Amino acid sequence: MKDANATPNSPLEDFPIKISIENTTVLYKNTEQTLLECLEKEQHEIHYHCRDGYCGACRITLNSGKINYFKGEPLAYVGPNEILPCCCKPISDINITLI
Repeated sequence: MKDANATPNSPLEDFPIKISIENTTVLYKNTEQTLLECLEKEQHEIHYHCRDGYCGACRITLNSGKINYFKGEPLAYVGPNEILPCCCKPISDINITLI
């Protein structure tokens, strides 16, 4: 689940962070990147229309781990266990499902 109590400047617990997607693992090494940018760099296709958390098109499922919305909570609707990778960063190892 996402860490709803995370502050915008929460420190990374471990680095690099492991992102598990189905049968693959991606390493999050660049804290300047959003989760979306990291996944794109590793050739994972995610549909999106913005990069600021307004539209919700990039919605994915967070199965475990913690993320941080570093600019504040997104304006788009996100359901239980859903996150918007366009405007968050992982702050622990995470397991996600691409929708």
